[in-house]
This record gives sequence, C-alpha cells and structure tokens, in this order.
Amino acid sequence: MLEFADSHCHLNYDGLREQTEAVLDRMRAAGVRRALNVCTTLQEADQVLATAQAHDFLVCSVGVHPDYEDELEPTVEELVRRGQEPKVVAVGETGLDYFRLKGDLEWQRERFRVHIRAARELGKPLIIHTREAPDDTLRILKEEKADEVGGVMHCFTESISVARQSVDLNFLVSLSGIVTFKNASQVHEVARELPLENLMIETDSPFLAPVPFRGKTNEPAYVVHVAQRIADLKGVSVEEVARVTTANFSRFVGEKKTPSTGRAL
Repeated sequence: MLEFADSHCHLNYDGLREQTEAVLDRMRAAGVRRALNVCTTLQEADQVLATAQAHDFLVCSVGVHPDYEDELEPTVEELVRRGQEPKVVAVGETGLDYFRLKGDLEWQRERFRVHIRAARELGKPLIIHTREAPDDTLRILKEEKADEVGGVMHCFTESISVARQSVDLNFLVSLSGIVTFKNASQVHEVARELPLENLMIETDSPFLAPVPFRGKTNEPAYVVHVAQRIADLKGVSVEEVARVTTANFSRFVGEKKTPSTGRAL
C-alpha cells in the first residue's frame, strides 16, 4: 500500500477535534501514515502537543500564526521552552500575511523574527505562512539566517521564482488542495517545475479541501488527492510522488540538528 504524509494539518480546530479518532482512522485507512499537527496560538499549544503525544504517528509544532494580532505574544524563551518537547519537531506556523491584514504590520514582522530566533536556538525547522508578502518574507529569512535550520513554505501559492529562492534558503515547498483547483495556474506551474525532492504535500485541514471534496471539511486522508494531482501535472506515478514527498517529510521531522547551525548530528 502507498504511504503518504500530511505535512500540515490542524487536528485541534473545530471540524476535526470533535471526531479526532474517526479522522485518524480514515487517515490511516487512506495510507496516510504520518502527519504534523500545527500550532497557531500559545493557548492551544498544550492541546496540540497532547494530541501528538497520544498517537505515535503524529508530531506537532509550536507557534503563533501571523494573522492573529490580539493573541498572547510569543517570546523566544517561551517558544524554546515549549519547543524542547520531543514531539515538537518545528516552530510555527509563522510568517507574514499582507492579504488579510493591512496598515502598520511591524508587529507581524517582529513576531516572525522571534520565531526564527527560537528555531535557530532549538535547531528545529520553521513552518512558514506567506501571503502577498514574498519580498519581505525572503528578506527576513535571510537577515535572520533562517537557512541554518531551514523549514517549509506551507500551502504555497507564490510564483516559481519565489519557490526557487525558498529552496536556495534550505526550505521545502508544500502544496495543498489548492493544486487541485482548476484556476490555480501559478500553483500548477510550481508543481510541474519544482523537483519532487523539494516538495511536500499537505491538507491544511480543516481548510482547503481538494477536488472532489471542495467546500467540505478537509481532513488528512484527503492529502492523497493532492499527491495524485501533482503526479498528473508532472507526468509521473502517484507512487513516485508518495515515495519522495514522504521521504522529504521524514527528513523534515526526523533529523536532529545542532542549535544555530542546522547541521545534522
């Protein structure tokens, strides 16, 4: 049976947390053997961690989403403390979003820097959310030496040029159900042009369900449809997409890195 990995889901969000065990049963029945449960606020961090600790095939992250202006602000020290838990494999989701929020967003950029500094101290990769902010995202990643730990550009919707610059900074690119949408031409180009070795797949569930489930609650089992669409766009087998993206996921969550260098031990 094919084995897939969902590199980004929110199992503790409404729509999934009420049926966690059923969701995980369907996930494993579909061949999705591993998933990363992503944190978006400090208030939910304990819950996200507990869900991962209860299942050996789940890992998690710690971070505060860039869209949440009024949330408890993270510090490097708090992120590092929480990030030392063995099940916490990444810092984020963090980044910049100039689509949903307008005005003076210096607070968002500073929050982003805090996450990068914590990731470097922990020696763990970053989960990056970037929307309509590619230049500032790449600039801050460079300024803060994020390439030393690397990470993933999650739910990627930017250009192939931004994708390649991200790869140059030691980041993977993760494609979501958006790649199955008919009019997502920019994402289609990234799927076709970027080597599989630089890609992961995700659901971002409970959001962005892929075709044929568009408009419904998304869940990790549906990441299989993301893989199939990438296979179609690349002209390769879904088996190849599953094999390479799952190997990429394993490296992303499994390599032990030294603080401030990002080098595998």
